[in-house]
Amino acid sequence: MPSIAVQAHYTPEQYLILERKAEYKSEYINGQILAMAGASRAHNLIAGNLYREISQQLRGRPCEAYISDMRVKVSRTGLYTYPDVVVVCGDIRFEDVSNDTLLNPTVLVEVLSASTEAYDRGEKFAHYRRLESLQEYVLVAQDKVRIEQYVRQGTQWVLSEVSAFEEAVPLASIGCDIALREVYDKVQFPSSDEATLPNISMEPTR
Repeated sequence: MPSIAVQAHYTPEQYLILERKAEYKSEYINGQILAMAGASRAHNLIAGNLYREISQQLRGRPCEAYISDMRVKVSRTGLYTYPDVVVVCGDIRFEDVSNDTLLNPTVLVEVLSASTEAYDRGEKFAHYRRLESLQEYVLVAQDKVRIEQYVRQGTQWVLSEVSAFEEAVPLASIGCDIALREVYDKVQFPSSDEATLPNISMEPTR
């Protein structure tokens, strides 16, 4: 989640020049460059596991998966950000010849934390919904076994949740099924009770 405003106002062009030279990643929105916080061990394990599972299932297919460092631009709102995992299929479009700012992701994944959860669920998702290419948005808890999946259906986003190791998340837009046991491989939790939480039924959201 962005945490520190570095200067009052930058243009997108100035942001990209600085960002491509920077040692640490920052988001950009409304003229502000916002430093991104570091990630925990569990966060990194989960993001890595997801990337591995998705990448393996996409072999030989016209889709690409990226982890953490692929910048995504929401053209309609001006947000530049770095989702934890990005998948794009078909005609891949970048903002410029640097090929480091993706414009048309198909699936976006964010690993939640105490400092980012409200942002990822609220304002950030509001930006992501403006991406016409986006078909699925996935939120992954790191302190318990729980994955929430928003699927675009016309003008609505339908939510489903899985929360048991033996279950899987079907990413229909890219033809992948991601087992929770693989997502949480090597991740340690405060207690083991979270692995058996009941499912929550589908519900639409805008």
